[in-house]
Amino acid sequence: MDLFNYSRRETSAVNVGATPLGGANPIRIQSMTNTPTQDTAACVAQTLRIVSAGGEYVRLTTQGVKEAENLKEINAALRREGCMVPLVADVHFNPRVADVAALYAEKVRINPGNYVDAARTFKQLEYTDEAYAQELQKIRDRFVPFLDICRANHTAIRIGVNHGSLSDRIMSRYGDTPEGMVESCMEFLRICVAEHFTDVVISIKASNTVVMVRTVRLLAHVMEQEGMHFPFHLGVTEAGDGEDGRIKSALGIGALLADGLGDTIRVSLSEAPEAEIPVARKLVDYILRREGHPYIPGAEAASFNYLVPVRRATRAVRNIGGDNLPVVLSAQLDGVKRNFHSQFMPDYLYVGRKLPETLLPDMQYILDADVWQGEKNTWPAFNGSQLPYMGAVSAPLKFLFITYLGLNEEALACLKYHPEVVLIVQSNHPNRLGEQRALVHQLMNEGLGNPVIFFQHYSEQEAEAFQLQAAADMGALIFDGFCDGLFLLNLPPQQDHVGTNPISDTLVDSTAFGILQAGRIRTSKTEYISCPGCGRTLYDLQSTIARIKEATSHLKGLKIGIMGCIVNGPGEMADADYGYVGAGRGRISLYKRKECIEKNIPEAEAVDKLIALIKANGDWQPQ
Repeated sequence: MDLFNYSRRETSAVNVGATPLGGANPIRIQSMTNTPTQDTAACVAQTLRIVSAGGEYVRLTTQGVKEAENLKEINAALRREGCMVPLVADVHFNPRVADVAALYAEKVRINPGNYVDAARTFKQLEYTDEAYAQELQKIRDRFVPFLDICRANHTAIRIGVNHGSLSDRIMSRYGDTPEGMVESCMEFLRICVAEHFTDVVISIKASNTVVMVRTVRLLAHVMEQEGMHFPFHLGVTEAGDGEDGRIKSALGIGALLADGLGDTIRVSLSEAPEAEIPVARKLVDYILRREGHPYIPGAEAASFNYLVPVRRATRAVRNIGGDNLPVVLSAQLDGVKRNFHSQFMPDYLYVGRKLPETLLPDMQYILDADVWQGEKNTWPAFNGSQLPYMGAVSAPLKFLFITYLGLNEEALACLKYHPEVVLIVQSNHPNRLGEQRALVHQLMNEGLGNPVIFFQHYSEQEAEAFQLQAAADMGALIFDGFCDGLFLLNLPPQQDHVGTNPISDTLVDSTAFGILQAGRIRTSKTEYISCPGCGRTLYDLQSTIARIKEATSHLKGLKIGIMGCIVNGPGEMADADYGYVGAGRGRISLYKRKECIEKNIPEAEAVDKLIALIKANGDWQPQ
């Protein structure tokens, strides 16, 4: 693949009702109902709302045969309303349910982690090669009849691997790794190929964006080696709600879309399903703006490994680069007073040509180099373009604002003599990711270890659009290991300074910290791993999330999982410190990492007991 120039990966077309995906078809948008699948009227009403918002596929959970059979009634009711949206059945644990669902849905999602293998128990199992081969034969014996039903009924399938529900068999042989997730999928894909069944979509999801991105990259590579071109469904599971859910989803999904991977997406938010659709639409449309962009002549660094990237080696300049956490830069221009959030204080504040009248005691200020005065030698200098002048500045920390085209022979020579210079990388290219990537690869090819801070500037009036774009632009740069810092700026059209920006300074700062946290490279707040809910959820998910957030949002650094049911609960929460999982109607189980601490708590008591559990383990902090 070309790291620097955007093009969609070539995939095979898959027929899903009257709305095919893959091949030359558009990137499709979808969501999932959270109503009980036996409640025909509720499912139809919610499906119509999803379609009205722009959804092109609608998925429904099918816990059992009764739910699968009721897809016939839901499908018929929708067709009577003139709605031809393809329905997707979501199946876990019971292959018989998949057989029935294939009769009435346009696509059936199966989970390789629990289709034939027993539900995950986190037990280590030992297999000889012969015994392992016998387990694979069991899969084939059960899976091929299902494919025959799908073929006869023109039903597509999605092989949907979730990080949280890998089988004990896969975990025992491959560990909790991207390689294990890929093999879990490939076992089923190889059977599809052998049976000449081609209406197949694949997904590999995780709540951890690093795992999700690395695994999809690896699966695309392995499929290419085996001559497979199935399309991808992309999503970050348990992304949460609000700005956190949007940033996390845009970071993971956007990073893959930007590399041409992905033929249909779902943004999984712990909100009403129809609220997911406009978010997904904005994300896809933003990525597609780079189609047909001017060519970027980048050269991939020999030391870079796209499939297993590591953090780029840089020289530590004070607290930037090296082994330091990525820093956050922010702006206060024209001396206009601005606000700060105590939880999201930037590490450096760029003030342009004039220091503010009141200086914050713990803030590092950055001045333009040509107005910097020697006696103010505690402040770093910032240079926009004059390279020879950079060496003459005696500031303790020097920033050089640079573009890819500006990284010419003169600039490279300067940087070789000044490894202490921190680069602030900007791009005005339609594919800013490709150009910023190309610059870092050139630094690597030249053997330069200057730290890199990415400057991402926007002109948005709407907070959601700003956050989605910033996260999408930074995703691949973070996952590639290139980010030593982030500098976000949003100046809407006809606004000449930050003070008149309708998007607040504090929102810009919180977005920068949110992006770094979503990419798992700097933690600044509590992280919530919360599912979007579905027909399996037996408690009020949205109000519960709100109550848990209200009680725990001050606990910096903790990860709390909030799950509607057991399907992905303990697995996805293996990455969380504490878990709150639906165990039955109005009943909750609490977890400490993978261990269930207390089962079947009445819902009314569960939040208080979660707080007590956090306190009992010494992780509580006063507000």
